Parts: sequence; structure tokens; C-alpha cells
Amino acid sequence: MSILLYSSVDDMDVWRGHFRDALPGKTIYLPGEFENAEEIEYAAMWEPPSGMLSSLPNLKVVFSLGAGVDHLFRDGSFPRHIPVVRVIDPSLTEQMCEYVLLHAMYHHRRMWEYKVFQNKSEWNLLETKRIGDVRVGVMGLGVLGTAVARVLRDFGFSVAGWSSSRKEEDGISCFAGADEWDAFLERTEILVCLLPLTDATRGILSSAVFKKLARCGDTMRGPVLINPGRGGHMVEGDVLAALESGVLGGASLDVFGEEPLDAKSGFWGRDDVLVTPHSAAATDPVFVATSIRDNLARLERGEEVGPLAHFDRGY
Repeated sequence: MSILLYSSVDDMDVWRGHFRDALPGKTIYLPGEFENAEEIEYAAMWEPPSGMLSSLPNLKVVFSLGAGVDHLFRDGSFPRHIPVVRVIDPSLTEQMCEYVLLHAMYHHRRMWEYKVFQNKSEWNLLETKRIGDVRVGVMGLGVLGTAVARVLRDFGFSVAGWSSSRKEEDGISCFAGADEWDAFLERTEILVCLLPLTDATRGILSSAVFKKLARCGDTMRGPVLINPGRGGHMVEGDVLAALESGVLGGASLDVFGEEPLDAKSGFWGRDDVLVTPHSAAATDPVFVATSIRDNLARLERGEEVGPLAHFDRGY
């Protein structure tokens, strides 16, 4: 049994060490190390180059090294009959909850504005609402989105969630489908995007959406965007224009269409934007290697693997 391991962003020698610990006796290849492509039966991937997977004639299963699978499905040559197994890492979920709660509080308590006052040596007190009156909306109620919504709810925010299909969560106002999209936006002051990246959601964070959001209620404040999901969700020019015009009152942005973010990007110089370097949540390589080990054991016993992604849905 041979496994091909690849990531566009991680140190593959480090990852291979964890895979070898979890899978003794299995051959772990990096690209360029094998002579016979027919030897590769499994692949563990993050953002593989187009055509890499379709060049493996005996490939049985692909494991994503992160929470998303859009990096696999956007390859037009991807072999659609091959099962794709997603990673649901508890530590990744915890990190994402920490990130969103931190940034929701950062904007709710108007921290970036106090930083501006500090830089000017000005002692000014800003108005803020009670946390229970702050309406947060989470786009996407999958594993990550639901966990984030629950943490925000438990901390005291007024929380709503939107998903393509109906979900039910105690203490969270759940909206679903196109018919309830506008109602979800109109009650949302802090918008959190944790949708999967699909053809339907690409570019969804646009001027049309920002104009429908509720104002925060604080003097001269617009609503806030928190995007730790995917850079492809944002129309970056629309985000900048909305910030410039006051349609958006602030943003925390962890992901971008091109990474690293260009040094000339307009996001860097804005006091009302907090840029982080795709750091909201990182997958634990030990957990991933162990999870793949367990799935391979199921395959050897003739059992089903999972959780599986669905090509027709894009996630």
C-alpha cells in the first residue's frame, strides 16, 4: 500500500514523519519520488496541481488534508468516481471558535477605534450596546459554522445562522434557502462567513449583500464582516468600497483570493480592517495521520470510509 502526500503550504517532511508514525509499514511518497504511478493507491492532498490525481491510474481514495475540498474539485481533470474523505479535526473547530469569538468581541467593543485614539493620545469613550443586543449572523451551519454559532450564543450574542437546507439549533434563529436569505441579512450586524466554497457561493460577499446588512446601532457605525472561510467568497473590490463608503464599519479578514496578500493591497493600510495570514485554524497533522490510519483500517475490513465529500454539492 502506497500513499502520495502533498501540500502546497505545509512542510511535507514534517507531515511525512507523522504519517510514518501512524502508518508503520506503509510507503509514504512525496511527488517525484516514485517511478511507477500505478503503485499509488491513496492520496493525502492539499491544493494539488491540476492533473496530479488524474495521473494515478490505481487511485482508490483521496484524503483532504484540511476542512475544505474545493481545492480538489476545482481541478477539471479530477477523477469524479474517486471517493474524497474530509477532515473534521476537533482542534480545528476549537481554533475557529476562538477566532470568531475574539473578532466578534473586537468589533463589538470597538477595539480598532480605541487603537486609533491611542495612536493620537486621545482619551475618548465610545458607546457600545449590551452583548445580548448585538446580532451576529453565521453563514453556513456545517460542522464549523454550527460550533461557532453555539459559542457565540453561549457567550451572550443574539445569533442567527443561514444554510442552504433547514437546520434547528436551540437559541439560534435558523434561516434556510433563498427565500430566507434577505431576512437573515437584514437582522445581521456582524456577518461571519463559514460557507463551503462552491460555484454558488463564490463571490457571495459582495456589495449586494453588504447593503442589506443591519447597522450596528453605535454612532456612525456600519455592520462588520468576519471572513475566516475562503478567500473566494469575497469580491475584494466590493469589500474595500463598502469600507470606504461606510456601508461596512469594519472587517476581520483571514483569507484572500491570492495568498500571501499582495503588499500593495488596500486592506493593509486600513485601521478598520484586521488582516490575519490564514491563521484562524490550522489542521493538526497528528490528528490527520491518525484519522487516515483509521479510515484505511476500515477499508481493509471492507467497511465504508468517511466523512465523504459530495462532488455534486462541492463539499
